[in-house]
Amino acid sequence: MKKICIVTGGTGGHIYPALAFASKVKQMHPDTEILFIGNDDRMEADLIPANGYPFFALHTSGLAGSAADRLKAVMQTLACVGKAKAELKRFGADLVIGFGGYVSAPVMMAAQAMKIPTVIHEQNSIVGKSNKLVMNKADAIVTCYDKCDEVFPKEKIRKLGNPRATIAAEAVVDEGYFHSLGLKDGKKTILVMMGSLGSSSVNELMKDALADLDPRLQILYVCGKDNSQDLDLFKGQKNIHVVPYVDTLKIYGRIDGLICRAGATTIAELTALGIPAILIPSPYVANNHQYYNARMLVDCQAAFMIEEKDLNARTLSQAIASLFEQPETMESVRRNALALGKGNAAYDLVELTDALMERRKRP
Repeated sequence: MKKICIVTGGTGGHIYPALAFASKVKQMHPDTEILFIGNDDRMEADLIPANGYPFFALHTSGLAGSAADRLKAVMQTLACVGKAKAELKRFGADLVIGFGGYVSAPVMMAAQAMKIPTVIHEQNSIVGKSNKLVMNKADAIVTCYDKCDEVFPKEKIRKLGNPRATIAAEAVVDEGYFHSLGLKDGKKTILVMMGSLGSSSVNELMKDALADLDPRLQILYVCGKDNSQDLDLFKGQKNIHVVPYVDTLKIYGRIDGLICRAGATTIAELTALGIPAILIPSPYVANNHQYYNARMLVDCQAAFMIEEKDLNARTLSQAIASLFEQPETMESVRRNALALGKGNAAYDLVELTDALMERRKRP
């Protein structure tokens, strides 16, 4: 029986790909034991146990802030290396795979010191600090973007993509759920979502941008859990349906276009499915990585992009008309996006980890 430790944390962009990988491991090898390690005070502390996986918590901090804050973070990391070693020994890990977040560094360091095979998974185009710290001793590094070649040791790179792409590619449409959102058959459906919490600034300009919506389109507008005051934003516009949250996996197969941020998980999903998108990268993320995620698609003519500094009702309405009201353009963008998709990413990652564990068993 094999034992895999998965370390991830901080944001959904790190956690959901890790959960996707775990689900495929259990599907392909039901007897494999999986242990998650993450932060004790971030979303993984609730989300991982809620998905039924054992969870070991560490307390770590990012290398940001004042000199005192950074020193404290370094001391926490060093202390966590020792705790991680003890937990990995107790668990008997055959492999450790890190999906990023600052909690990944001490666990990967511990595994590498113990000669346990390690795999890095980098979801974004800009390599995270934790992954930089442990990349040289990793046995393999899985990436989604060519830009990572500028940082990682090239001989270790495997461009397998994001496991969430597989989950999206295999998702089945729930027709009842689709219709419960007020959406109708026979209309081109555009999903607008700016992350789980939404964006109040984008919500405000959307009112003007969608004022003269093409009647052939219907919009599912996800205003975000923190913006319930915007549920009446389009009151009276029968082709725009506003909800605080949507389970995208239940409706992706009925979505013709997206207006969204450029997070790694979202891009993995839309390319796996070939959904034409207008990307609005968040400028409030580390190293402006969403811009570089989006840039890769734009350079391949697989999406449109509007930077937030250029975002207004006019630029957005023009982009909507140029993409979603032009069938030939939509089809071209769809094909280009699909060509970038990695629908087998989760299976390919499981095969890679299997091979590394088998290699470790050989004398």
